[in-house]
Amino acid sequence: MIHSSRARRVLAPAAAALLCGALAACGADDSPAGPGKPSAASVPAVKPTAPATPTTPVPPAAGSPAPTLAPGPGGAAPVFSHGKRDGGKRVALTFDADMTADQDKRAARGERFDNPQLIATLRRLKVPATVFMTGKWAEQYPAQARSIGGDPLFEVANHSYAHHAFSTPCYKLPTVPLKGARADVERAFDAFRRAGVKNTVPYFRFPGGCHNDAVLRAIGPTKATAVQWDVVSGDAFAKQAGPVAEAVLSQVKPGSVVVMHCTRSAAPVTEEAIRRIVPGLRAKGYEFVRVSDLIAAR
Repeated sequence: MIHSSRARRVLAPAAAALLCGALAACGADDSPAGPGKPSAASVPAVKPTAPATPTTPVPPAAGSPAPTLAPGPGGAAPVFSHGKRDGGKRVALTFDADMTADQDKRAARGERFDNPQLIATLRRLKVPATVFMTGKWAEQYPAQARSIGGDPLFEVANHSYAHHAFSTPCYKLPTVPLKGARADVERAFDAFRRAGVKNTVPYFRFPGGCHNDAVLRAIGPTKATAVQWDVVSGDAFAKQAGPVAEAVLSQVKPGSVVVMHCTRSAAPVTEEAIRRIVPGLRAKGYEFVRVSDLIAAR
């Protein structure tokens, strides 16, 4: 979920508090069966400038590592929040696939932490994306993880093993001890490998976005680039798609990284919002890329 200094400036405190417990998951439908803001009409129409042509991205050559940023002082993990502002109208949509260790029972009772319709819509619209997945989610839904990781549209990045905080305070999330930070990141990557996820990239998103210099140094040996964002969609717990679409359309700049979620449980309107966001940004001349594409262009 999305909690950072930037997110705290954008979201009301009550909404931010809710976000800390939200789940997000997405993929093919193999999960257990189970059950005062602007309206959509108020999202302004935009006149096309140079519409981007939807294309299927070309994945890196076999064995070719995804690009990363150089380590920071003392070998600390570098932090990436957005791409080049003067590198053309390119934007990366990212989706947090959260699942915590204590939510197995909820999934077993039928709560849905996936959103296959969202993934189907991204595929239909030919929109590449980066999915930040927890290791716990990959263990719960291995077929979904393989489906996403095997599709050249998508890349799978690390969102921790079970969505615990890596620094405090962080919205009352359970905390990973500093000495266990590296092991937690590696445990999630191990879960991806066991699930058969092919297209994983060495990127890590802190749960809640919460981090400090000490934890950046602690996870430095994983060689992962920490990926934040510069556009908060506000889709978690949203009841209407219109305000979510408006938030994204009004904030995106060249090189932006948009944080969204993909779960029917905690972000039920995201798929509808995507059906408005994608044509809206394409009408403004934006091309959709993955985070690795933005990093490669730095």
